Amino acid sequence: MSKKQPDNIIQQFKITSRQYSDASIFMHEAIARKAKLTGSDHKYLGLILQHKELTAGDLSKLTGLTTGAVTGLIDRLEKKKLLKRQFTKDDRRKVIIVPNVENSIQLLQPLFSELQQRTADLIASFSITEIQSIERYFIEATTIMKEITKNINIKQND
Repeated sequence: MSKKQPDNIIQQFKITSRQYSDASIFMHEAIARKAKLTGSDHKYLGLILQHKELTAGDLSKLTGLTTGAVTGLIDRLEKKKLLKRQFTKDDRRKVIIVPNVENSIQLLQPLFSELQQRTADLIASFSITEIQSIERYFIEATTIMKEITKNINIKQND
């Protein structure tokens, strides 16, 4: 299904994609600083918020972080009341992480409201076909990045 594209189009797409990636990182770092979080803690909190609950082991698998790094992350976010630890009755060593959605929204929503509105306006300016093409790119690019991240993490553990 690969179609040969002109080199200048591909090159411009790579430049634009890199600029988008950089702008995203810089924006999330700025939001994190404003929220008094580190950039990585802010992004990991976003990941945690996508789950009703998860174990520390689940978080380690999702992120590729060591169990020690996950413990530090949980400690920092718990101290800010953005999540809480629950221990299972069966095994007190097993930690369940429960995000504090209300506190997280209270902290982050004011920082994201303009972005969300302007992004919604931008998306509304595209046709359904254009949105589907953009979505396809993001889905497939995300799959590629996850595979590469997994391979890097496997090689690190060898």
